[in-house]
Amino acid sequence: MRNIRLVATDLDGTFLKNDKTISDRNLKALDLLGKYKVIRVAATGRNLRKVNEVIPSNVPFDYIVFSSGSGIYDRINNKHLYSKNISSESAEHLVEYMLKRDLNFHAFWPVPENHHLWYHRGSEPCMEFERYFSFHNSYAYPLPSGNGLPHGVCQFLVVIPGDELLYFKMKNDIEDICPEVRIIRSSSPLETGYIWLEIFHKSVSKGNGVLHLCELLGIEPGQTIGIGNDYNDLDLLEITAHSFLTDNAPEVLKPHFQLLPTNEEDAFAQAVEGIVHE
Repeated sequence: MRNIRLVATDLDGTFLKNDKTISDRNLKALDLLGKYKVIRVAATGRNLRKVNEVIPSNVPFDYIVFSSGSGIYDRINNKHLYSKNISSESAEHLVEYMLKRDLNFHAFWPVPENHHLWYHRGSEPCMEFERYFSFHNSYAYPLPSGNGLPHGVCQFLVVIPGDELLYFKMKNDIEDICPEVRIIRSSSPLETGYIWLEIFHKSVSKGNGVLHLCELLGIEPGQTIGIGNDYNDLDLLEITAHSFLTDNAPEVLKPHFQLLPTNEEDAFAQAVEGIVHE
């Protein structure tokens, strides 16, 4: 345990239970890490406002790598440390591509205001788009028309059917059209049968966010633990020295990492307790 200085965990499907609550055992595991002076990091696709909805101020995470690494927030000192957004020019190219293909998508404002978003409904109804919109409509505005976007964006979220071939074609098309960006795939936390294409600046990932934090804190990657459950955790799990995947992860990912029980069975706590007891 004395060789571990930082533990980074995903939230949804990993640290949180399915009903978005936190188990007593996981809370005790966070406290245990604090006693060993280990830095506790939440690395999540949620924006900071959405993080605060499920991680109250008394839950002792030290840092938040949010929006898949687009921003880093220091909870100890209550300040933003880092942000990376997509430029206005690239955002305009991407909007043009999506409108031509009549896609359902959201465009999130730059960090740290990325809980605000623009939206566009394609002509083909999409219940997954509507479900997501229902959680964010308080900060949602129709996509501006005519004069382009007033500023860059943090990310785009495009909802498509669960078609692997369509996903890879769109990923290749978008990254060819706009070399500044990359696609991060997410499984829908709302419903099966859909794939989320999350478009970020090419340097953005949970892994790069944690690496940047390690540099700021003087921590070596070999002194880290990562815990996740989905495709958008791969960049994190590939840079941490000890990397764990929960049993509720997609089957195709399981052969590549140490397996934990599901998020409903206190996966985070079991990872921490296993390291402490070694």
